[in-house]
Amino acid sequence: MTQTSDRIPEVVPANDVPGPRQGSWTYDDYAALPDDGNRYEIFDGVLYRSPSPSWSHQEIVFEIASHLRNYFRATGRGGVFVSPLDVELAPDTNLQPDVVVLLKESGNKLQKHHIVGAPDLTIEVVSPNSQTHDRFRKIIAYAGAGIPEYWIVDPYSCTVELLQLEHGEYQSQGIFRGKATLPSVIVPGFTVHVEEFFVSAWK
Repeated sequence: MTQTSDRIPEVVPANDVPGPRQGSWTYDDYAALPDDGNRYEIFDGVLYRSPSPSWSHQEIVFEIASHLRNYFRATGRGGVFVSPLDVELAPDTNLQPDVVVLLKESGNKLQKHHIVGAPDLTIEVVSPNSQTHDRFRKIIAYAGAGIPEYWIVDPYSCTVELLQLEHGEYQSQGIFRGKATLPSVIVPGFTVHVEEFFVSAWK
């Protein structure tokens, strides 16, 4: 008999992947993994496997990235990238933020295949299967690496929480929705209303 489950796939330690023991993974170990169709990240030397994002998740990612791309084309201050793109924050921590911003002055961090060092802004679109990863592990990793700004995008409440780094810890500048604009230090004068991130062609 076929069994069904309502359990949502989540970000979990990839303990079954051949390689170093958990806690000892490095970027070089990660980069040597064969392409098996899965998405992996490393945090503090632990290899994690992430489920594939949903189409609605991807739609929001591209909406945000498109607005940021327009901003940078107009200002010439930097550029925007979307996952999958490796961001090596430390030898034992390699993550793939949904959206990454690099300002021109950080351009030296853009290496041949990935970013090495702290970007200026990372953005994660959270889902039920990534809440712990995005709201806890990644906050620790991004703050520890010195990323000045982190946006947490919640597609269920159609909100964005903007976190800014102060004395090594993130401080929330508020949760924004609807017609609100984001008081970003990294992209000042970004006039896009938060609700525009959640526009869908399929609803």
